Order: sequence, then C-alpha cells, then structure tokens
Amino acid sequence: MRAAIAAAEVNPRLSIAVVSKVYPMRSHTVSAEGGAAGVVKPDDSLDEHAYDTISGGDWMCDQDAVEAFVREAPLELLQLEHWGCPWSREPDGHIAVRAFGGMQKRRTWFAADKTGFHMLHTLFQTTLKYEPITRYDEWFVTKLLVDDGRVQGVVAVELMSGKVQAITAKAVILCTGGCGRVFPFTTNANIKNGDGMALALRAGAPLKDMEFVQYHPTGLPFTGILITEATRAEGGYLINKDGYRYLQDYSLGKPESKPVLRSMELGPRDRLSQAFVHEDRKGRTVPTPYGPIVHLDLRHLGEQIINTKLPFVRELCLKYQNIDPVRELIPVRPVVHYMMGGVSTDIHGATPLAGLYAAGEVACVSINGANRLGSNSLPECLVFGARAGKAAAEHAAQQALPNGRVLAQARDEQRRLDTQFLRRLGGTERVAAVRDEMQRTVESSAGIYREASQLTKATNSLRELQGRFENVRLDDRSHTFNTELQSALELGFMLDVAEAIVQSALQRTESRGAHQRTDYPARDDRKFLAHSLLYRNPDGSSRVEYLPVKITRWPPGERVYGQVEEHGKEEAPPAVPIRRAS
Repeated sequence: MRAAIAAAEVNPRLSIAVVSKVYPMRSHTVSAEGGAAGVVKPDDSLDEHAYDTISGGDWMCDQDAVEAFVREAPLELLQLEHWGCPWSREPDGHIAVRAFGGMQKRRTWFAADKTGFHMLHTLFQTTLKYEPITRYDEWFVTKLLVDDGRVQGVVAVELMSGKVQAITAKAVILCTGGCGRVFPFTTNANIKNGDGMALALRAGAPLKDMEFVQYHPTGLPFTGILITEATRAEGGYLINKDGYRYLQDYSLGKPESKPVLRSMELGPRDRLSQAFVHEDRKGRTVPTPYGPIVHLDLRHLGEQIINTKLPFVRELCLKYQNIDPVRELIPVRPVVHYMMGGVSTDIHGATPLAGLYAAGEVACVSINGANRLGSNSLPECLVFGARAGKAAAEHAAQQALPNGRVLAQARDEQRRLDTQFLRRLGGTERVAAVRDEMQRTVESSAGIYREASQLTKATNSLRELQGRFENVRLDDRSHTFNTELQSALELGFMLDVAEAIVQSALQRTESRGAHQRTDYPARDDRKFLAHSLLYRNPDGSSRVEYLPVKITRWPPGERVYGQVEEHGKEEAPPAVPIRRAS
C-alpha cells in the first residue's frame, strides 16, 4: 500500500492495481507488535542506527542501502503520524520510544503492542483517497507475465469465481512477505508461503541470501504465536527451569550492571535463539508435549505497565495459553520468524528482471544482512515500499503498452491449472502429506544449526518431494473458493523456496549471524563477505553465485555484545566519527 501511494503521487495519471490474495486488513503486517525503528531523540544519531544495523547483521548488509534506510525511516514514520497513526507518546507529548534487541539506543516507535495493526489501518485508509488505486481483493497471483525481456503483468485467479485473468502492467512490484510456512513452527500466518519469491525465481530473477532464516527467541509453544520483543524491552526476563537468567552466561551482559540498556534479554535474536539451544543441550529447559521451553517472566513489571504497554501480549497469553502474565510465567521457545533473504533488488527496489520490483520481506535489498534487528522491518516496508513505488512509476512512464502475446500465457496458465489439478485423474499424493514432510525436512536440516550431511540429505529429499508434488490429487474440483487448489499452488511455491534455502545454506561454508554451520563454526570474510544469488536453470535445477557486499564506511569487525555502559553505547564503537541527527 505504501508503494501504491508513492506511485500515485509520482504520476496521478497511472492506473495502479493492488492485487492481494486476502483482504488488505488481513495482511500479516497486522500482527506486528513491537514497533518501528527511527532516530528521533537528541541523544541518538543516524550513524549509530546504521552501525547497530550493520554489526547486528554480521557485516552482510549493503551499507549504502542501510544509510539510505536510517536516513529515510524517521521521515516515513513522521509521514505516518501525519496520516493518522496513533503512536504512543511520553507524558509531555513527544513520541515515545522503547529499547529493542541489538540496538544500543532507544529508537523504536510503537503504538502500545499493536504497532502493525495501526500502521496497516493508517495506510489502508490513506489509499482510499487516491483515485488511481484499484484493489483486487482475494485474487491469487500464480504467474508473472514475461515477454520481450521484461515483466508485463501477472496471471491471477479470482478466488470467489475461479476465473483466471491476465492483469497486464508496465511494471510489477512484489510485496508478498516472507515464507515462514516452509517451516513447521513459525510466527507467520498461513498466507506467508513465499509466493512472491517463487514467482520471481520462476520468471528468471535471482533470490539473494536465502540461507539466513531468523528464529525469534520467544514464540508460544504449539501455536508459534509471537510474544513480542517489546516484553523484554520493558524489562522482562528469560529464565531456565531453575529460575536462572541464563543469558548472563552467554556474553550478553551481567545482571548486576544497571545500564540504560541491558544487552542480556536485549541481545540480537540469533544469539538468543542459539543460547536456548545450548541451554537445552545442558538439560536446563522444561520438557513439554510441544518441545522444550524456557520461561519469560513479566510478573515484576506489574499489572499497570502490562495493561498500558503490553495489552496484546496479555490478551494472547490468556486466550491461547490460559495464563495471566501479571501473575504467571509465559512458556516460550525459539520459532521461525523472518527471512533476511528474498528477491534480489537494488536500492530502489528494482530486480535484475526489467519491470519487476520488490519491497518488504519478500525482497533482499540488503539492509538486514545475516540477522535482522527487531523493529527494522516495519520501517523497511515504508522506506523501500515508497522507493519501489516511485521507481516503478517512473519506469512505467517510459514503457509501451504490454503486447498481446502475454495474453496467450494466461490461457496457458488456465490449461496448466486444469490439467495438473482440477481435471487430473489418478493422482495418489495429498497436499498435506507432502507439505508436512517438506516442513520436517527443512526444519531438521536448515534450523538454528546446520551441517553438510543433513543439508545434502535435505536436497535429495526435496527433489523427491518435487516429483511427488507432480502427482498430487485434489478432491475439490470446483471453481468457487477452492481452498484445496490454493493450498496446492502454495505448496508448489514453498517447495521452490525450500530448495533455495537448503541449497544456499549448503554452499555457504561458514557461520555468520542466523546461519550457523557446526562443521564450519568460524566466520570467513575472505571468501564469504558476499551475498549468495540463487538462480533457476532451464532444466529446473539451481545454481548459486556470489556478489560482494557493499562496504562504504564500516569495515568488518568483531560482533561484540558485552556489558553496556551507562550512556547505552556498545563497547565496540563505530569505526568513523558519529554524525548527529539534526
């Protein structure tokens, strides 16, 4: 929606279609709880935000993109304020900010713990005043239309009727989110299947850094529902089965210090998730029917703070765990949360395929590197949504109308859906069975820790599952709201994305950020200070190439999260003088 607004402002004469397989208010952004990072306080600076992002990403971030991001994020958040987003405020009326993991200053704007909800509603309401924007709600895109070396639209299925339609365009922006459902235990909604990533890969665009999969350290067992990092920003503790704050054993700060920001519970997500694995191996976690857990303790915060700043967390715990965090411990465990990788784009959201753009979690700019810092993703959607919208609008103004040849591709897609799914007889495989096995395969091989033999085994298993998918049988042959057909199409996308994750992880023989190889435990800047680019070959196989990381001002250094000083700055300082924000 931010991209659509930007495109409409660049050229009001454009016709802009927003195509979504769900009603916009059901976009998964609505579930984002913690906040959005942007420099706003006088004791903070753009350089400090950039350095926190780059070091948190283990120097895999493209620094030109990070500098643009930190510069434009506060402007986008302020724009959202002008459009009506109800940011939480200090008693004196200034914007309130909270601490977030891996950030050495408080810079995360928030709207209680329903930030994504309010941002999404604000953007949706704002789009309504732009006449060029037409929404196609509950239309599912199954193919990009590519001809003459450029993207010229999409093929989409209207879910209500089953009608297959070509929607031609001079430019297409993918904003389809991540692919957490490739894994069995995730914070992601059922709609996050990697659709956009697979669409781009099939059309010829590369996927970048797919090996970097973020686990969030605090998901509810069984459901995977996220317990926001804001709980720890407000002072929550992570404790093991003995009631011990175990993170003090993992070089993330000592509890006897009283800094502005404690970097124990507010360490980066990859380090906290890895610490959980070590606690489990030491027998210090609590066994449950849904796997080992530790506890998040908010009781000392008191009912007033929880009701004021964390009301949604209390609601989730009461509804889904039947516990009250005011009086009881919250059971949590690491859960797949976010993809640092995605469709390869430049700083303006353009992919290597002419006419195709991407923004948000589906894209890899890359500002998140090997580990995204919490509260950077919501402003990323705004900053690069706006950039992609502007760039796509300018590109469209220079293009001729899509040619008639692309319409034949829509007819071919209709025949494919009929032949492969709706009219197929004799198929023996079920969507759910193939999907479950895919999820178990990816979890066992490309989880928090990886190893060559498991990744190789997973590669072979996924190829076998691709073959089984070709023999899937559907019971529902109807056209109206055929959710079984939708699940089958999503499974096809997920299998492509799963292979990309495993192949990229197998080729990167080092440990960096969220990618931890037990057989290659050291970071290797000489060989792997580079982005992986996974391409699909004409025969359906894949290949991985590498692109150097863009370094502008911060040379690679040791990633240190020691005790934090009273002023809230990390022990390892930036390598250049800090420029204060105006």
